[in-house]
Amino acid sequence: MPILIQNQQNKVNVNLSRTRQAFQKILELLDIEDKEVSILIVDDEDIRKINRDYLGRDRPTNVISFSMSEGEFGDVNPSILGDIIISAETAKKDAENHSIPFEDEIDFLLIHGLLHLLGYDHETTDSDAEIMKAKEKELFFSLKKYFID
Repeated sequence: MPILIQNQQNKVNVNLSRTRQAFQKILELLDIEDKEVSILIVDDEDIRKINRDYLGRDRPTNVISFSMSEGEFGDVNPSILGDIIISAETAKKDAENHSIPFEDEIDFLLIHGLLHLLGYDHETTDSDAEIMKAKEKELFFSLKKYFID
């Protein structure tokens, strides 16, 4: 299935070819290469608007996911997982704060967003958060060969 990637910002250079390859590898690690996901790269202003309008949080964030498998019509096309929206600006700041390469931060956010599309949740209970964090660490290590906090 296709991985649709669009960069709608020009504040941070994002290598879309590299991002596509990394995301394909993540899908392979999860054995879900037959699923469709769209990835949108935006700036802080755009992700703040999305966060405000859809989640009621009037601030920028690093990643937001919108699952196509939730809700009344969630079973219409099970091969489409949904959308992952990443703020390149916030990702760059997070990478600097964690002392990791920007590309690795993008990979982590792709993992995080994809896990949300697959039903993982870190906001409901502490045990759910622990499960999701463990899966993120496992996938990130499989992809990058080092652990991330």
